[in-house]
Amino acid sequence: MIGGTGLLGSAAAKILIDRGNEVKTLSLPPLPVGAEFPEQMEIILKDANKLSDDEILKLMEGSDVFVFATGVDERVEFSAPVYDKYYQYNIAPLERYLPLAKKAGIKGAVVCGSYFAWLNKAQPDMKLYEKHPYIRSRIDQEKVCEKYSDKDFSVAVLELPYIFGTQPGRKPVWVILIEQLKRFEKMPFTMYPAGGTAMLTVRQTGEALAGAAEHAYSASLNGEGRFRAYGISCYNMTWRKFLKIVYRAMDGTPNRRIVDVPKWTFKAFGYKMRGDYAKRNVDYGIDPVGLADIMGMNLFIPTDDCAELGCTPDDIEAAIFDSIKLSKEAFDGNAQLIGMKGE
Repeated sequence: MIGGTGLLGSAAAKILIDRGNEVKTLSLPPLPVGAEFPEQMEIILKDANKLSDDEILKLMEGSDVFVFATGVDERVEFSAPVYDKYYQYNIAPLERYLPLAKKAGIKGAVVCGSYFAWLNKAQPDMKLYEKHPYIRSRIDQEKVCEKYSDKDFSVAVLELPYIFGTQPGRKPVWVILIEQLKRFEKMPFTMYPAGGTAMLTVRQTGEALAGAAEHAYSASLNGEGRFRAYGISCYNMTWRKFLKIVYRAMDGTPNRRIVDVPKWTFKAFGYKMRGDYAKRNVDYGIDPVGLADIMGMNLFIPTDDCAELGCTPDDIEAAIFDSIKLSKEAFDGNAQLIGMKGE
């Protein structure tokens, strides 16, 4: 596994080990302070990008499945052209590691992807591939995975939605939401799009990763390997319901009033954001004007694939609460945490 000490990788490692598997991970230092990892997991703190092919092959020898639980998402900011950075961190590594995994005799691979890829395929009329560099990169990532799959080497991509849960010592990605909601702190209501999103907890993501790894290995052993993209969701929730949980976690507000923002208003704000990005020399992965179409819809994914992978029920409201509470502490400067890095 690459990224086994991260939020998602460590959750998968624990489940895989609990099921009797052995796990080895290559991860970037430092380890987050206070985080707990399975004692049985072999942790190698090195930058995989700085290792030779021979060194990677040696690490892979004797393994059955390769898991790529790393990369960057659209919330990490880069200068133009942003697609090149997504290619560098999310696609190019797979162009290298997947052939090496096959050479090492590995039977399957699992890759952490994005639910924007699922949406692009479900709603081709939205032309998301053309409009948003990040979404294009995730589709292109899946094409690479499919290219290297065959009957003896299954490759699975988990099209992951919003994930809630915390890892001690690691900064949640939801600090950006706290920053956004601060705009409304002196108003009697919060303005937000009328849509909703698919979601699941960190533990459920670990179960999905473990299930996909086991499925990929079994299929390849039987000569039935293939490429498979799983649409991942255990819960589908409107933004309004989600934000009411967020406010309870953030400041104890029991029933914050949420007002739906018309799509044209969100688009107008998107034009302002484009200007802000330009002033800061940041290239957007998701076009903020086009984001209005996504945020205003119910981006709900059927839960069938998660059931197939063995995801079990969890307390999503408690996971949201924990994520927001730690994000607020980070925003207020009351917690020293490791953040997401473009490495």
